[in-house]
Amino acid sequence: MTDARVDEPTEALVIAGAGPRPASATLRGPRASVHAKLTGGGKTWKATFPLHLARWGGADLPLPTGEYTIEIDGVDLEDVALAPTLLERLRVEVRGGRAVVAGPIDPVFETAEGQSTLEERYTAQPGGGENAVFFESFYGHSAGCNPRAIDRELARRAPAVNRYWSVKDLSVAVPEGAVAVVEGTPEWWRARSEARMLIVNDWLRRRFVRKPGQRVLQTWHGTPLKRLALHRPGFHPRRMAAVVKESRRWDVLLAQNLYASRVLRKAYAFFGKPIWVEGYPRNDVLTSGDAAAVRAALGIGEDERVLLYAPTWRDDRTEMVDFIDPAALAAEADAVVLVRGHSRTIDPGHDSTGARVIDVTGYPETAQLMLAADALITDYSSVMFDYSVTGKPMFFLVPDLEHYRGELRGFYFDLAERAPGPLVRTQDDLVRALDDREVPVAYAQRYAAWQAQFNRRDDGHAAERVVSRILDQGWLTA
Repeated sequence: MTDARVDEPTEALVIAGAGPRPASATLRGPRASVHAKLTGGGKTWKATFPLHLARWGGADLPLPTGEYTIEIDGVDLEDVALAPTLLERLRVEVRGGRAVVAGPIDPVFETAEGQSTLEERYTAQPGGGENAVFFESFYGHSAGCNPRAIDRELARRAPAVNRYWSVKDLSVAVPEGAVAVVEGTPEWWRARSEARMLIVNDWLRRRFVRKPGQRVLQTWHGTPLKRLALHRPGFHPRRMAAVVKESRRWDVLLAQNLYASRVLRKAYAFFGKPIWVEGYPRNDVLTSGDAAAVRAALGIGEDERVLLYAPTWRDDRTEMVDFIDPAALAAEADAVVLVRGHSRTIDPGHDSTGARVIDVTGYPETAQLMLAADALITDYSSVMFDYSVTGKPMFFLVPDLEHYRGELRGFYFDLAERAPGPLVRTQDDLVRALDDREVPVAYAQRYAAWQAQFNRRDDGHAAERVVSRILDQGWLTA
């Protein structure tokens, strides 16, 4: 017979049982796993699972929310049960061999009625009075991208501004000096209401009510190759209405380059309002960042070859594409393979594993991964427009090119004609291209033309320019 409890002071899950001490115990989730400390022996034993984890050399943070499998060697856990327990930073429920880890939202507010109450309060309040910014990146799955780079520059130049970060749970590390607010909590609704600015890189979602004087800066999250919003294949009146409604919430749209500004304006019907073509703040680090420090945090040796595999998501899939075997690629290319799934595949997916494979889907800053990588492998992802700032080789693995181009999304231009690197169909072709020393020479002219069109403003000072414009407008007080 086994029983379970949660110890609040250390935020640990404790499972105790009778009999000899098990050899091992693991709490295994799709994006994180922890091993228990096993004590006792003889008549009884105890497995203590920490409910927190430090990843990639970062801070010790609560486990990501989600469902975990409890694996205790030789123990049947079907009878284990634990009433839902609210801790300071998360909530845990155990049932049989599974544990569900949730965010620290008081259950009274997690119900539909509770959220409706908070939303009605948010709608009724005047708001917009705090010299603060409400940041959100990829729906709270990270605290990165353009909003993070703007946060860092604001912290440097306008320390009087309070900075709130919307996060899905407290496993998301926020920038130093910022305040994490978990989506759906009273604190989240209050920060969203009171901040004078919202700086986001995707749709606002939920019910948004503009407060008096409140401004929204939409940074977006990439120069588009694939068709977006109103330009997506098929006529869907509800989708089109939603796109127009969303873009009317924005006061300013940030674009990486002139090409992106033209596409985004039309795709989102963003007419009559300004687009700032200032380059992407998230790419500033690519001109001045420390690649060695990123490699060290990831546990990669200085002399190792590093390949970053970062495909986009597919409208007809929930998880990341499986076009390569990361472990096999690492062996065949004699490299460390960093696997970076799209933000939309974080929740439904799971970490890739294998020798010399590091899944960095949850890593907070993609640009740092680009610094660490010697080459990029992608497909139709906008990461291609960012990685080209580095001048390092790019390879395009596109086995579903015709399907994606002709049915799923469509392109704004012919990738095959303009790509600054080879398009390949199989992993074998990819390995051959990676080993071909003539590839950089063969694509040098295309690469230079690509950089001239798409990276002209990615000079390492984009965040400075964006923050200067914000302060010049008087939207925040330094």
